[in-house]
Amino acid sequence: MRRRDFITLLGGAAAAWPLGARAQQPVPVIGFLNSASPRGYETELDAFRQALKDAGFVEGQNVRFEYRWAEGQYDRLPAMAADLVRRGVTVIVANTPANLAAKNATTTIPIVFTTGSDPVQVGLVASLSRPGGNVTGVTQLTVELAPKRLELAHELVPAAHVIGVLVNPKNPVQASVAARGLQTVATKLGLQLVVLNVSAEAELEDAFTTFAQKPVGAVVIAPDTFYNSMAEKLGKLALRHSLPTIFQYRQFTAAGGLASYSGDIRGSYRLAGVYTGRILKGEKPADLPVQESTRVELILNLKAAKTLGITIPVTLLGRADEVIE
Repeated sequence: MRRRDFITLLGGAAAAWPLGARAQQPVPVIGFLNSASPRGYETELDAFRQALKDAGFVEGQNVRFEYRWAEGQYDRLPAMAADLVRRGVTVIVANTPANLAAKNATTTIPIVFTTGSDPVQVGLVASLSRPGGNVTGVTQLTVELAPKRLELAHELVPAAHVIGVLVNPKNPVQASVAARGLQTVATKLGLQLVVLNVSAEAELEDAFTTFAQKPVGAVVIAPDTFYNSMAEKLGKLALRHSLPTIFQYRQFTAAGGLASYSGDIRGSYRLAGVYTGRILKGEKPADLPVQESTRVELILNLKAAKTLGITIPVTLLGRADEVIE
């Protein structure tokens, strides 16, 4: 072999080697397990991706996503979680109740949860400051605010003594906690609750028709990720049936709901993205204390109030973070 050919060959091999080595570098995979559907979670996903980007991870470039959406069918979650484990994802990000399915599926793959429940009470972590194991995450005020939404309904519609409540029986832990809190407040205020179990989109129309026929003076929708994905439809149903209704999502209020009162769900997903980025860089969930998002948002729909013949108290308008006109 001529010396010139040898140098050319060696140079080509040296240039190709780093590329080949880089090609063999595994790209981390995030298993995104959600109990609802993509619609209604766009803003949360945007916040999560932005936090990942700030940490140096961009979807489609140096990190890949495996999405699993249960579409409100919570019985599908264990199989979805098991599938992500079989595929060997790097980290699993899951909401309620998908986070429990993920925890039951693996004790080794890191899990970052978002939840509106008490993560210690439901068994996700041993403690907030020392989560232990392979699980950590973010909590936001959700279940605790269900009674506050009933108080808000009473403040907005003081003449209403019968209040309709929607709960999802497929999420029994969150539903029972919310129901207990609502009943405590109802007893204190002298209100009667009409509780309807709804766990499918096809049942929503019948539920609002039933509330209108009872009749109830207002409706409170209990927190649930399935209802989150139905927020826009729920707002339109409330407007169509002329029912003053309170929920937790801005999309709901913008679509015709009277008011929403919630924790900062978008902020929770941003924090979950921060933690996911740190785990992808090598930190362990056991060393990351559970973060608590305590910010709340009150949003009022002035146009819906006028349509319903409701005068919103000035004190409430002053407390609102946003007024939709």
